Amino acid sequence: MDNYLEMLPFGGIAKYTGTQPKDALPFTGYPRQHPSEKNKLVLVYDPLGPTPTVMEFKLEDIRLVEDIPSAVTEDGEGVPLVKLWVQRGAHGVILEPFEVNDAVRERFYNNLPR
Repeated sequence: MDNYLEMLPFGGIAKYTGTQPKDALPFTGYPRQHPSEKNKLVLVYDPLGPTPTVMEFKLEDIRLVEDIPSAVTEDGEGVPLVKLWVQRGAHGVILEPFEVNDAVRERFYNNLPR
């Protein structure tokens, strides 16, 4: 796991030492470097569950990173997991899947300025 974390762009982010930061909240999941923005990290919450959630955080907002036990697929493959402590009040992005249908289109189309 340490080798995997070293490949991610955590830079000066401290590893968790047992003291929970009072100014941060924990988010657990499968970390990936953002595909196009080097200053961001993508975290897949519950990567093996029925509805994984993709979150995006700025690296500067991550206070600590903690190694936690890997999840294991039905095929026995390990999925590395971490707990990120993110600065309270920071802005993150949740990417949410949706079904393409008329109701969704109208929801956004009707809100466009004309």
